[in-house]
Amino acid sequence: MTIYVRLEENRLDPREELGALIDQAAGDGAIVSFVGIVRPTSGDSDQLEKLVLEHHPTLTGQSLEEIAVAAAQRFDVSHVRVVHRCGEVQAGEPIVFAGAASPHRRAAFEAADYLMDRLKTEAVLWKREEGAAGTKWIEPTETDYRERGRWE
Repeated sequence: MTIYVRLEENRLDPREELGALIDQAAGDGAIVSFVGIVRPTSGDSDQLEKLVLEHHPTLTGQSLEEIAVAAAQRFDVSHVRVVHRCGEVQAGEPIVFAGAASPHRRAAFEAADYLMDRLKTEAVLWKREEGAAGTKWIEPTETDYRERGRWE
């Protein structure tokens, strides 16, 4: 089993990340991946220019690693790959890649879903929207926490 986690300060290339996961997963029957994109509007429907993700070099990496390890332990997967952007991410750019490989599809689907629910609510990242309406710090929503609660 492999677990790969990276905090990325530069542009994230989902094709490259998926290709790396496919290469690792030779012999598996399923690969499921999720790519999150920075939306062009805020939760208040204001135009966004970018999302700024501040991080702690040690704590953020540890939180990503803990989430990936938990997914690998919980589901019958052979490989987990998580790459999360930090710094400034422009609207329309990829912000996160989460993927899992498994002998069978159900475990890969569940692992990817689990990864995203936990990343959304538990990754040690401070998020700030910037756009025409100004700057606003954002937190996970009630829906995010409710979806995370499915796994408890």
